[in-house]
Amino acid sequence: MYFRKLVGEKCYLSPIDADDAEKFTEWLNDLDVTVNLQLYQASINAENERSFLNKLAEGHHYSIIDKKTDGLIGNCGFMDIDNLNQTAELGIFIGDKNYWGKGYGTEALSLLADYGFKCLNLHNIMLRVYSFNKRAIACYEKVGFKKIGIRREALYRNREVYDIIFMDLLAGDFYKV
Repeated sequence: MYFRKLVGEKCYLSPIDADDAEKFTEWLNDLDVTVNLQLYQASINAENERSFLNKLAEGHHYSIIDKKTDGLIGNCGFMDIDNLNQTAELGIFIGDKNYWGKGYGTEALSLLADYGFKCLNLHNIMLRVYSFNKRAIACYEKVGFKKIGIRREALYRNREVYDIIFMDLLAGDFYKV
């Protein structure tokens, strides 16, 4: 069951539901989906995914739900929240490939960033992205993220080396967009 915690025009963010373990397991075993994630080499089973989702549900992690169909399309959330320094790292993935390139990720990120700045009192939100993931980089820049650094040739994927790009978003930058 999904709950409309953060609502946009196309999607809403709902607390993680461990009953979605099978759907997430399906997505996380699809190499087209995981090529952009750290989990690329992992073999995920439903039991382990259920345990992982239960852990995610304890923090600020949310399922991304299509507003029209109430269907699960991915998830996003904050990791490593540092309340003293008002920082966090963000992660997102759209597992349902039918929703790629249609603005759902951009809207989900905007909802999550707004929540982070207004409700969690964050000031700086960071993320990492692989240099070959041009679609994600464009999405992040659309939300207001700026490139702050590169870890050169730090990813070996499909017999090629790639950079890991670090990006961040400040509250002041987000509300100017």
